[in-house]
Amino acid sequence: MQFFKRLYLNNLFFYGLLAIITGFVFAYFFPSLYKVVWLLLFVLLTVTLLDILLLFLPKQPIKASRNVPEKLSNGDENPIVVKLNNQYSFKVFVKVIDEIPFQFQMRDFEIKRTISAHTKDKFEYHLRPTERGEYFFGNLNIYIASPLRLVSRRFKFDHNKMVPTYPSFIQLRKYDLMAFSNHLFQYGLKKIRRIGHTMEFEQIKEYVQGDDIRTLNWKATAKRNQLMVNQFQDEKSQTVYMLIDKGRVMKMPFNGLSLLDYSINASLVLSNVILKKGDKAGMFSFSKKVENRVMAERRQSQMNLIMENLYNIKTDFFESDYSRLYVDIKKNINHRSLILLYTNFETVDALHRQLPYLKGIAKNHLLVVVFFNNTELNELIHKKATTIQDVYDQTIAEKFAFEKRLIVNELRKYGIYSVLTQPENLTLDTINKYLEIKARGIL
Repeated sequence: MQFFKRLYLNNLFFYGLLAIITGFVFAYFFPSLYKVVWLLLFVLLTVTLLDILLLFLPKQPIKASRNVPEKLSNGDENPIVVKLNNQYSFKVFVKVIDEIPFQFQMRDFEIKRTISAHTKDKFEYHLRPTERGEYFFGNLNIYIASPLRLVSRRFKFDHNKMVPTYPSFIQLRKYDLMAFSNHLFQYGLKKIRRIGHTMEFEQIKEYVQGDDIRTLNWKATAKRNQLMVNQFQDEKSQTVYMLIDKGRVMKMPFNGLSLLDYSINASLVLSNVILKKGDKAGMFSFSKKVENRVMAERRQSQMNLIMENLYNIKTDFFESDYSRLYVDIKKNINHRSLILLYTNFETVDALHRQLPYLKGIAKNHLLVVVFFNNTELNELIHKKATTIQDVYDQTIAEKFAFEKRLIVNELRKYGIYSVLTQPENLTLDTINKYLEIKARGIL
């Protein structure tokens, strides 16, 4: 029984069988063809039997494995590597059907390869998850055909493997050194003019070409009889919190990811930059209540703690309760901090409902509201109108786009900073805003 479960007849066999059946039909009218048709049937069955013997006599002729990362990066292309080892003494034709997790809805996955005798082969394909959580891979099915290609033998490898999908750690590596790069303009970051004297004294050192002559230490210069300058370092151990709204306003999709997942990915990357800059990073999420709280610290395990909490953010997209958020911040964050609030406002009226709580938070902390441009509206605005309906649609779209700019002005009126960004630029723009605040010393 197991033998028949592993044996598959290929199309070439059925084409030959169809031709023989057609021959029998013609032989009904031309009896002289019967011998030829029976001979062809005998040849087909004999060659098929030979093909079966070639494929099934060796016990372990094929080895295969699927190498999957320990965890997948949400929203990124993740490489899946398949390795094959042909131990047959002849060239084989391989069809690989991997049972990919149901979340990808890839029901036609199939890769064909040709492998020479006693050789190894390796290839990779990519998967882009759009949800955090557990992904289960099924069997790695390998179908082998000999040069006769009448039948195939099926092999199964790597049964039922679970891989968790975490917030985008690929982006984290990409931007890991961004805060310390001398070529930030390559990432679209603008150079920030430092305002005031927001640095801590570090040491006195000898002057070298390029040092700021305004930091010359004349007393040390007189003692050493050579130019000496004061060296400063950026203020450190400042507290930064990322607040993620997981209410229904964050359910809007963009390129397969929700605004919530874009915010989670950006928070992970920004946390790493904050800690590398010597500051304290913390986060929590909120909807009907405040959850996933990680208090701001600089300990070595902080990144792992933040990643695990970001991974476990779950929501059924209720209406967010900003009053509870305000009370929680008042209770748990006792000193002035930089708070980046990831949320979304579509209209000024929606902002006004939450504005009293935002103003209350901004009294004691430096609040930055991060919200999103509707990219589909931008496409609609710039589309050429050909009918009255198109003109009407563009007018409404321009009204909503104008409301976004009004929201920025309304927040600025009450001393609240804002970042209005497109989802794909969220990570870059939030890092830029954090570095700008650090450079200007306004925290």
